[in-house]
Parts: sequence; C-alpha cells; structure tokens
Amino acid sequence: MSTAAPLILASTSRYRQQLLSRLRLPFTVEAPGVDETARPGESPAAIALRLAVEKAHAVARRHPRALVIGSDQVATIDGTTAIGKPGHHDGARAQLRAASGHTMLFHTALCVTRQSDGFDQRTSVDTRVRFRHLDDAEIERYLRIEEPWDCAGAAKAEGLGIALLEAIEGDDPTALVGLPLIALARMLRHAGTSPFGD
Repeated sequence: MSTAAPLILASTSRYRQQLLSRLRLPFTVEAPGVDETARPGESPAAIALRLAVEKAHAVARRHPRALVIGSDQVATIDGTTAIGKPGHHDGARAQLRAASGHTMLFHTALCVTRQSDGFDQRTSVDTRVRFRHLDDAEIERYLRIEEPWDCAGAAKAEGLGIALLEAIEGDDPTALVGLPLIALARMLRHAGTSPFGD
C-alpha cells in the first residue's frame, strides 16, 4: 500500500478535520462549494448521501489524482423531515425541545473518490440518539455553556450534550460527530492508503 496520492477532505468542518486527523494521514482541506438545498420529496438519508457524493466529486474534478473524502450528515426525528444546524440560540432551543423524550436518527454519509482511476465508494452510517425528557432550564444552561449552533440537532455528544441523552445506538461513534472513521479507514485501504503504511 502507498500513501503517495494526495488526500483531500472536501469539507471545512472543524469536526471532520479533527476526526480525520485521528488517522494520522497527511491531508489538505478544500471547500466543495456545493449547493446543499434539499430537493423536493428527498428523504433525509438521500439528502446526506447525495451531498456527500457531490462534495467529493466537486473537489475531485479539480484534483483528479487526489483521493477525495466527502461527507454529509442529516438528522431527523420523524423520519421524513430533515433537521439542519440550528444556527442560533432560538433555533437550538427549538430543536432540543422537539427532541426531548424522542429518538433522533442521524444519517452520516461518506464518499471516497479518485477520478484518475475511477475509484468511487460510498456508504451511509445511521446512529440513533435517544434524548431524555428535558426541561427548559437545563436546555438553557446547556445552550449557554456549549453554544451548539453548528451541530444538527443541537446536541454536541462529544461535549456536554452527552448529558442530555439516554442512549446512543450505532456501529461507529465517530459517525455521530460527522465522519464515520471505521467506514472511512476501510475505504482508504481499498484505495491503497492506510494509516499503517505499506
């Protein structure tokens, strides 16, 4: 195996950058510049997978010899309505009130592609997050401390948000943060790149 081909993360997300750095492979970051608007009738899972693929391919077109990683995450409570990043305090409060006592499903999609040889693999990893019944006072305290404006569902499980939860069910804990490293490491090995070298 070789790690000679450039590795590019098609994302400016600091969470994804932190996760990818755990594999100890050199990589660069490039904004994909993809329109993330959902299409009419598109399910949350379909949105996540389409955007992961579009992000990876947008950057791969500019760097055909590079191995490009694209990822996207969409959350839902009812199975049909996508929940995005709250963006501000009021939005985060509304998301947490809606999630209280319910299960939120996170679809985290991944695409690894390289144009020069046609390598292209994609998958989606689902994570179920069961919320405790939350009262407004603890929601407000949490929001003041964590400020999770850039996290879908507003529950930053890698931080204080873990205290809002009853359980997390899934095959890969990193998927919930935004980049499923177990699947990614497998795809990178198939592409000839490994954190462990040759």
